[in-house]
Amino acid sequence: MTPERFRRLTEAYGAMPEHWPAAERAEAKALLAQRDPVVLAALADARSLDLVLSGHSVAAPESDLVRRILACAPLAPARQEPAWKRPHWWLSGAGLVGVGVAGIAAGVLAISLTGSIYITPANPPSLFDQTGESTVFSSATADWSDQ
Repeated sequence: MTPERFRRLTEAYGAMPEHWPAAERAEAKALLAQRDPVVLAALADARSLDLVLSGHSVAAPESDLVRRILACAPLAPARQEPAWKRPHWWLSGAGLVGVGVAGIAAGVLAISLTGSIYITPANPPSLFDQTGESTVFSSATADWSDQ
């Protein structure tokens, strides 16, 4: 550590080695043990500044000052109500959606149950099973044959 670095260290942290950064404390103490006059002068300057600063005290504020500051201070924001106490206008919409979904499920169940009455093992259901009676064009040929 150089004497200039020691001076910057004492100017920043004061004369007490406990306040110096731990990484530089050992080097600074070793430099101080050499009794260099420049280093001792920097330490003396730091001690005198520490003495002046430690002698300064701030008086407690008067009650009138405290009252004026509190009168000028903005009010704290109102506390929000907990979520379980707030109005839940959106719950009615969620209820309608729930009723709609339940209605669709009930309709699907009813159709599937009534549709299974007409299905027998001899006649299984098929999506592609179309006879002549069930097509759109089955009666159209008779109407057009007269022309």
